[in-house]
Amino acid sequence: MRIDDADRRLLRHVMATPEVSIPDLAQATNLTEATCWRRLERLRAGAILRGYRAVIDWRALGWAVEVSLRITLDKTNPRAFDDFIAAARQVPEVLEIQTFLGRVDIRLNVIARDMAHYQQIYRDRILTLPHIADLEALMHLSDIKQTESLPL
Repeated sequence: MRIDDADRRLLRHVMATPEVSIPDLAQATNLTEATCWRRLERLRAGAILRGYRAVIDWRALGWAVEVSLRITLDKTNPRAFDDFIAAARQVPEVLEIQTFLGRVDIRLNVIARDMAHYQQIYRDRILTLPHIADLEALMHLSDIKQTESLPL
């Protein structure tokens, strides 16, 4: 699907203020409300604008520890990836699962209330995941840049 400058203006404003109303968005992008609405519907139908979401600050809810786990799987088992991912999805403290090509196969982003809670999660839930050949834990210290905005 091709987009033009008006679509880019719409997307920039929606990224900056997802809760913006159609009248305010139309005014900010110099479009009529009807045109604004039709273009947004076209962007949704083309799977460019996939939706809106609530972003919750889990730290404000008492989750103080974030750890990135780099995992290498035992690839002698042809089901290693599928088995591991299925099991990792069942761990509620795992916020993110990413797969990679290279030395590291999978990265898990794990949160915990404190270090004692993390140690419990690590022992009881992470180390029991199937097919782990190697695991490296990286303790998260700070976010330098975190954005989902695109340079449109």
